[in-house]
Amino acid sequence: LTSSMGRLFDVVAALTGLVMLLALVEFFGLGERMGMRAYRTWTGLCAIGVLFAQWTVVGFESWTLGGGAGFFLTRGSGVRTPFYVPVELVLSVFVVGVAVVALASRRPLAEVLPSLGMSAAGLLVVALPLTYLVLIYGVEGFGRVLLLFVLVMTWVGDTLAYFVGRTLGQTPMAAAISPKKTWEGAAANLLGAMLVGWLFTRWLPIEPRHVLAMAVLGNLAGQAGDLLESAYKRSAGVKDSGGVLPGHGGVLD
Repeated sequence: LTSSMGRLFDVVAALTGLVMLLALVEFFGLGERMGMRAYRTWTGLCAIGVLFAQWTVVGFESWTLGGGAGFFLTRGSGVRTPFYVPVELVLSVFVVGVAVVALASRRPLAEVLPSLGMSAAGLLVVALPLTYLVLIYGVEGFGRVLLLFVLVMTWVGDTLAYFVGRTLGQTPMAAAISPKKTWEGAAANLLGAMLVGWLFTRWLPIEPRHVLAMAVLGNLAGQAGDLLESAYKRSAGVKDSGGVLPGHGGVLD
């Protein structure tokens, strides 16, 4: 059973990495349309490093020492990983490495700061949040259900927002960014997420009020991220971030 869980955990991590890299490619492509060229190779390598670090976290538990003096790590009883790499270490390596890459590059100095900004945004806004799918799946005992909750909450909320927005939507939410988004659709999105949260209280060993709070906060964060991406695409002058998923706005969407 443990071996089977480990294999599925590795598959989830690999698929997350694939989506992460495709999203980064689209993100950097949009940036180049605005005249900001990221340091793609270094950022991509560090993104993989962050994913790897998150992969190593699963299977460890932290314990507070007496008097709150510190903590030590020990193996958990679920999915096992051979060693532990702190995410902070990878982020520190990224900062030092991107500075070296920037200084060693032949780009004009006027391009260096936008390039650094794009690289950092790609790692922190796109890659890092996606890597937490691995930690969600790795939660011992109910990680699969928790990951399914996140995905279903997103799908149901977006679907309701689309149909309610098209049929009943009258009040623009952010006309300058995304004219088709309405407050009615946003409300339907939130209610859909709360409905999914209520349904998943049957399968998650978490207090119902906490599950509902997760649904509300996750949905609001998702809608804010959606608006941010829409503003980014509008600045780049494109409708979709990529063509890998026709009709879905791209992998980044």
